[in-house]
Amino acid sequence: MATSYYWGTGRRKNAVARVHIAAGEGKFLVNGRETAEYFPRHNWLSGALSPLVVTGLEGKVDVFVNAQGGGLTGQSGAISLGLARALLKMNPDLRPVLKKAGLLTRDPRMVERKKFGQKGARAKFQFSKR
Repeated sequence: MATSYYWGTGRRKNAVARVHIAAGEGKFLVNGRETAEYFPRHNWLSGALSPLVVTGLEGKVDVFVNAQGGGLTGQSGAISLGLARALLKMNPDLRPVLKKAGLLTRDPRMVERKKFGQKGARAKFQFSKR
């Protein structure tokens, strides 16, 4: 019997996560590694798992993630969005729960670019009158 996969793509900052889910016993792999190993900090881990916790599906679906770009914070947010979108494809009845938790909204905030003649995006070099 072929397993049917549902997929979702999530983006946050410069990170992109391709999430594949299937009915299973609760495996969660990010780039072939366990989530606790991939995300050493609790807030990264809880952020990535939040769609499963909100819908009450932890331990009921297998999640396979391919995450790239950005840092671990961005990847955690991207996984959260991708997982929420995949769960929505699997069961459209979960939409109100995911929407209320704010998990279907793409975070538009990006790093502002550094400007020439300045230290950073907003920071200037120290000004000396004399």
